Amino acid sequence: MPRVFAIESMPTSAAYVIGALEAAGFEAWMVGGWVRDTLLGKTSHDIDITTDARWEQTKRVLEEAGCEVCETGTELGTVTVVCEGESMEVTTYRVEGAYDDHRHPSEVRFVSDVKDELARRDLTVNAMAWNPARGLLDPFGGLRDLDRGCVRAVGDPWRRFDEDALRMLRAVRFSACLGFTVEQQTQRALAGRATGLMDVASERMGRELDALVRAGKAGTASLEQPEVMCAAIPELADARGFNQRSVYHVYDVYEHIAHVCNAVQAFTAGCAMPELQWAALLHDVAKPATYSEDVDGYGHFFDHPRQGALMADAIMRRFAIPSEVREAACALIRLHDERMPATEQAIRRMLKELSGSCKGREVPLGFALFDLRRADAVAKCPSAASWAHEMDQYSALLRAEVARSPVFEVGHLAVGGADVMRTCVLQPGPAVGLQLDVLLRVVMAGEVPNEREALLAWLAGHT
Repeated sequence: MPRVFAIESMPTSAAYVIGALEAAGFEAWMVGGWVRDTLLGKTSHDIDITTDARWEQTKRVLEEAGCEVCETGTELGTVTVVCEGESMEVTTYRVEGAYDDHRHPSEVRFVSDVKDELARRDLTVNAMAWNPARGLLDPFGGLRDLDRGCVRAVGDPWRRFDEDALRMLRAVRFSACLGFTVEQQTQRALAGRATGLMDVASERMGRELDALVRAGKAGTASLEQPEVMCAAIPELADARGFNQRSVYHVYDVYEHIAHVCNAVQAFTAGCAMPELQWAALLHDVAKPATYSEDVDGYGHFFDHPRQGALMADAIMRRFAIPSEVREAACALIRLHDERMPATEQAIRRMLKELSGSCKGREVPLGFALFDLRRADAVAKCPSAASWAHEMDQYSALLRAEVARSPVFEVGHLAVGGADVMRTCVLQPGPAVGLQLDVLLRVVMAGEVPNEREALLAWLAGHT
């Protein structure tokens, strides 16, 4: 079905920048994400402009037009422009030399033909350009591939992925996020060149993986593109094909992880927090390393949650995932297989443990933990799926506890250090803290209500 752009859908800031450059005698086009997303009928704020003007000319023209211009990548012909409060990159048409290290071009040469600029891009759906007066420029069939639901490399996919291996992760992300299939030759190149990701900086891979995970498509990508995912996260390679030798599991470790990722999305209606999504992807990463068999040949993975949290921490640090996401994901992994009774006391203990890692975020992480456990249950075997229903009871207990203002830290107690010193005749020091810890334990256990008079009476009777 042919698509057309509504000119009014073009951001006014981008239209102003293109108009200013063309009024000065240059050529300029919208490229990349905005073109692709607009053709798909999606709203996009991914504004990139390409032009035959050199960056010095772009800077002069746009500053004279009243825009703010920052020299952010001039060696590649790129400046960042702020217009009407909106930021966008404006880049000179360029071609690139050989990628000797599979990461960086040996040379960058500026050119005058926009088709040469588009020819260096990774995928056909990203190699289109739009100009309000000249319309759509699509030399590599990107619009056709959008209509077919196809991800295809520009030109020779083997060469394209050899140039910059990160393009493979991008192809996987676009395929999973758009629900597209990968064109046959491109797919062969993905599987055949996946190990090239070893040459890519971890931080660059981390940005792509984080976008994939946050989009809720890590499970889809893992099932459809295992070679690329295992090359990007080598720790997952050990899980691929790893037989769990358990009556509770119908999948190998790798498949189970992928199905947990998908189940998390289902249970959260696609709104899972990033911490939960990362936890789902890495929750069983330590299983191969902790595997043992009993005398009957059944598999066990003792201590895999704790070991998995340590491995996940190292993986996420390697990818420069934000610390608040990393710490929370690791807390969920550490607790994901911990057995707990369905009691108020157990809920308080869980909140206390989560508070130790992620103070102030205990409640949302508590609900996330139950979603992870639900997903873990349904990704085991049909008979284990019933365990997911148990989490409804735990969620109800957590909601009730939150409504009562839960007590799981000393600061939540209705008494303080001065009360303890007065009642127990103590001087300031560690003994005061020890008494407060004792009070917290008895309150969390439900032995004493968190009421000032009741707590003081309990203290007086136990000193």
